[in-house]
Amino acid sequence: MIPAQTMVLIESIVLTPEQRLASLPIETRLTPLKMWVKGTLLQEAMLGDSVSIKTATNRVVCGILKEVEPHYTHSFGQFVPELLTVRTMIEEILHEDKSNE
Repeated sequence: MIPAQTMVLIESIVLTPEQRLASLPIETRLTPLKMWVKGTLLQEAMLGDSVSIKTATNRVVCGILKEVEPHYTHSFGQFVPELLTVRTMIEEILHEDKSNE
């Protein structure tokens, strides 16, 4: 059981496929429009339960409990060796400018 006041992530459906615009591409139109929101649980619950949360802006939002204590998983991609060369070039240019003053 996940206690109330725990930071969680919920998912809810904003628009079902039937509610989507007919002018959308077929792949988009056949997919529900989903929303993910973070906030604190208002009551204890289990993953997969329908719950209410309070967001950082004090909105109360309902949805399916998906994740406990969510964290960021994005990155800025793989290492790019060419950027080391660019960095060296920039440092040299900046150093030259300072010595000309």
